Amino acid sequence: MHQGQETDKRCQPGSGRFAAGADPAKRDQIIEGAKRAFMKYGFDATSMNHVTREAGVSKGTIYVYFESKEDLFSALIETSKQKFTATLRDILAEEGELRDLLRNYGKAFAMYVLTSEMTGAIRILLGVIDRMPHLCRNFLKSGPENARTVLEEFLQKQVDAGHLEIDDVNLAARQFVEITTGTFFKERLFGQPSCPNMENEVDIVIESALNMFLLAYQPKETEPSDLPNGV
Repeated sequence: MHQGQETDKRCQPGSGRFAAGADPAKRDQIIEGAKRAFMKYGFDATSMNHVTREAGVSKGTIYVYFESKEDLFSALIETSKQKFTATLRDILAEEGELRDLLRNYGKAFAMYVLTSEMTGAIRILLGVIDRMPHLCRNFLKSGPENARTVLEEFLQKQVDAGHLEIDDVNLAARQFVEITTGTFFKERLFGQPSCPNMENEVDIVIESALNMFLLAYQPKETEPSDLPNGV
């Protein structure tokens, strides 16, 4: 290829079009259609024909982007995780008091558990865990695009700034997620109907969780008896 003829490998030369399998909008269209199909039929019963109908693309187009149904389901889970993690990262990056930022994070997490398709996806994962355990491991793995590790990063910054005293930020992050969402997640997982005043209940639970968390990890004020003589 002569100099000046180089082009983005994602695009067809001279056409301005994306190369096969490289159009992000088409990929998202397939994933959204797959999400509807999986939520409607479950993993085992969903066929590529279901996905083609839901996504409005041909089966051949799907296989250009994804090798198999398992590959498509993994991409669906990973895409959902990344979008949610980005939302939580933005929340914790805002200006505000420590308590307010943790409250906003906890409420966003709890409402996501209660209103999104996440619980349905977890039910699907549990249905195939014996045959495809790696799907569940990938769902829970820690990493830069994991909602809990985003909270860990935030907590570590607060420790470094002297606003919190935490020996193990990984443990503290897990504790915070559990006390703000644990009950809601289990109730949703097992199909218990939401209470009429769901958002109010979430607010009550999160305020209680914040009280416990900050009591445990905010710096303790120095007792008068611990001050040097004459102070």
